[in-house]
Amino acid sequence: MPFSLLPREEEFFDLFIQVARRSKEAAEHLVGLFGVPERAPYHAEQIKRLEHECDQITHEVVNRLDRTFITPIDREDIYRLASDLDEVIDVIDGVARRAQIFRVGAAPEGVKQLTDVIHRAVGTLALGVEDLRKRDGVMAHCIEAKRLEEEADSLYHTSLGQLFDVEKNAIELIKWKEIYDNLERCVDQAEDVANALESITLKFA
Repeated sequence: MPFSLLPREEEFFDLFIQVARRSKEAAEHLVGLFGVPERAPYHAEQIKRLEHECDQITHEVVNRLDRTFITPIDREDIYRLASDLDEVIDVIDGVARRAQIFRVGAAPEGVKQLTDVIHRAVGTLALGVEDLRKRDGVMAHCIEAKRLEEEADSLYHTSLGQLFDVEKNAIELIKWKEIYDNLERCVDQAEDVANALESITLKFA
C-alpha cells in the first residue's frame, strides 16, 4: 500500500463491526422467532430495531466516505461492503415481517434448520469483519461462510421438496414457500459479504 503523510480514516472498520454484530444478533432473534412461536412478536420487534440501527450506521459510512480524503481501503470496496452487510439484515427483517404478516404457526423443521445455518453464517462473517483491519484470518471465515451457503442451499431444496410433499393447504404452502425463498436469499446475501471480504483481503495481501 502506498505511503502517505496524511492519516487514513480508520473508523470505517469500527462501523462495519457494529453492523456485523447487530446482524449476528438479528440472526439469533430469527432463530428464536421460529423456534418459540409465542415469543415471535418480541423477536420480530428486536430485529426491526437492529435493522433500523444498521441503516443509521450504513448512512454514517456513506456520509463519512463523502468527507474523507484518504480511506483505509478503496472507496468502492467500502461502499460495496457497507451495502452487502446492510442487505443481510434487511433480508432477515423481511423474513420476520413476512412471518408476522402471514401469522404462521409452528415452523417446519427445515425452517428451523435454515435459521440455524443463517445464524452460524452471519456469526462467521462477523468474525471476518472484525479481522478485516489486520487482514489476518479473514479468508478462513470467508471459506466457512461459503461452505455454510452450500449447506443451506442443499437444505433449502430438500426442505422445499418435503413441504410440497406434506402440506396440503394451498395457502399455508404459499406462505412457507415464500419464507423458505427469503431464508435462502439471506444466505445468498451472506455469501455476497464473504465475496466482498475476500476481494478486499486479496487486493491488499
